[in-house]
Amino acid sequence: MRELDPTIMSALRTVAGDPATYARMWKAKSGGRAIASFPMNFPAELVHAAGALPVIVQDDPTPITEGRSLLAEFYCGYTRSVVDQVALGRLDVFDAFVAADHCVQLLGAVDVIRWARPDKPVHFAQFTSAMDDAWTKPRVEGRIEELQREIEQVQGTTVTMRALSASIGLFNQNRRMLRTFYDLRRSGRARITAGEMQLLVKSSMVMDVEEHTALLERLLAQLDPVAQPPADLVRLHLSGHFCHAPRVEILDVIEESGAIVVDDDLYTGFRYISTDVPETGDPLAALSQWYLDRNRVAPCPTRVTTDVDWDTYLIDSLERSGSDGVVVLMAKFCEPHMLYYPELRKALEARGIPSLLLETEHEGNPVETLRTRVETFVERIRRQPALARS
Repeated sequence: MRELDPTIMSALRTVAGDPATYARMWKAKSGGRAIASFPMNFPAELVHAAGALPVIVQDDPTPITEGRSLLAEFYCGYTRSVVDQVALGRLDVFDAFVAADHCVQLLGAVDVIRWARPDKPVHFAQFTSAMDDAWTKPRVEGRIEELQREIEQVQGTTVTMRALSASIGLFNQNRRMLRTFYDLRRSGRARITAGEMQLLVKSSMVMDVEEHTALLERLLAQLDPVAQPPADLVRLHLSGHFCHAPRVEILDVIEESGAIVVDDDLYTGFRYISTDVPETGDPLAALSQWYLDRNRVAPCPTRVTTDVDWDTYLIDSLERSGSDGVVVLMAKFCEPHMLYYPELRKALEARGIPSLLLETEHEGNPVETLRTRVETFVERIRRQPALARS
């Protein structure tokens, strides 16, 4: 089975590892502005339609220094990394900051940005978390219109509905291509590691969408999806990490322990690309519908839809992918995940589905300890009767 083109993957790795440098180069080449956003539900199409580069701020793997005095230690690693990057000037390349989610810890990070960089426009849309009340859709539509005005002010232009429709089409195309890689991995017709899949998605959060899609097309054309993975590998689903990418070394440990990751609901993974924006009708209304649809396609514990829940979605996903078990990756101090996890664990236990909880940190992940735990988990699954794993 042919591997993903190493030259293209290296280029994507460079971009994903240093978004600020990519944004700086893009601005120098295009003469445009770059606008930074945060997970999980910001409609990047609005920024693109205004002629600017939308970039989702990534967790920086370097140790946190200046940021330690700006947020308490019980804030998650992602938000502390964001404020550290701001304090050190690493995000000065961005011309504005925008956010749509209301995680309490993210609110704290945004407040630090306002304090540390008072010259930078910062807009917090705060989309509602109650997804199916009578007032939800009009309120989300109002927030999206506010975002449009803020972006237009920063960019000094008007977002036309024709341009927005075109941007929606480009981002949908990119999401569909990324989902094709997911389909190939789930079916076993392509061997794509968890680290590689994360890289494909993470780079899409940074690069110009058309440039990224062109690289995906080249990668897909070179794949030879015919061979099957070794039959003795345990098939796993990765779940959790709603805001930032797990460390690659953790993903590598999982797959070095006799397992193959066949699916995930990570933010820097399937959760990000799960849902397309409707391409008919009013494009602004389509963006609000996309926000509502996302929680039905890939439910999140930070959102409430009365007839949808994360544990049912996860169990259904395991059946579709033929996964033998779940590795739950929980970022330390992620309150929504911590609060919901007991319900998720009970649902998995009731179905006899093996699961392993791994708490991750910004710094100091004990890789060898994790390796021992994952190897034990994989061996436990192997010892299950074949019928129980089917």
